[in-house]
Amino acid sequence: MFRHIPDWMVYTLALFAIVGGVFSTTPDQNAPPATPDSIERDGATLPPPSAYDETVLVRVETPKDGIGSAFLINADGQYLTARHVVEGCDDVSLLVAPGQYLPVKDISVSGTSDLALMTAKPSASPVALDTSADMRIGSYGFHVGYPQGRPGEAASRLISRSRLVTSGLRSGEESVLTWAETGRTSDLEGPLGGLSGGPVYDSEGRVRGVIIAESPRRGRIYSASPEAIAKFLAAQGVEPIGERPVPFNPQSYGGAADRARRNLQVVKVACRVGTSS
Repeated sequence: MFRHIPDWMVYTLALFAIVGGVFSTTPDQNAPPATPDSIERDGATLPPPSAYDETVLVRVETPKDGIGSAFLINADGQYLTARHVVEGCDDVSLLVAPGQYLPVKDISVSGTSDLALMTAKPSASPVALDTSADMRIGSYGFHVGYPQGRPGEAASRLISRSRLVTSGLRSGEESVLTWAETGRTSDLEGPLGGLSGGPVYDSEGRVRGVIIAESPRRGRIYSASPEAIAKFLAAQGVEPIGERPVPFNPQSYGGAADRARRNLQVVKVACRVGTSS
């Protein structure tokens, strides 16, 4: 039947096929994987922890100098971060201005989860922390901090719970939230090291988790659960009192993240090991 099609039409169709092939090629090979099929349950209530949750293995190594993130939870100068960001450090400080670090006065770590509480100088602009367990599959999460030691952020969607199993320097197991990365700072490539300890904001600007791990190959980010955060803060006798949240959205979350860092709501954490010797 093709013998009745004019030659000019054949050439035109071939040209469109070639052009379409060129422009459909994705140049950014570091882009996160496509959101998994489980996101089709968008809107379903996140179920409670289960023995059938996917297991994620993390090995805790000997402490060394490093960079992490943290966020302010009240005007008393108390910051939440990940335990592994500050554990084993001889000196911990917070970057509050270019070249200016604020010393941390006190650090308390959780014995059951990857969480730590730091106390520094009283400050304004604490986050609006929401530790309720009412979360929905498919909800957007915005991860803000200092990946690779510089300002950056990632966007994601909540897909499930996982069981985080820790070995090495310390061992343990905890239920965490699993987020599928959907975007990030345009020039940020590779692992998100340094983002640990930072907050996970929801679309309304409330903080729903603390970033504790990632799986770069699978495009997953893991955060401490709201239940774990609530339990830890209750044990410390700390009440989070935050300001009115500022919304985040997938199209302009970079600006909201910059504002959080500029207001010192989210700060860089510097760990130094061996300074006491």
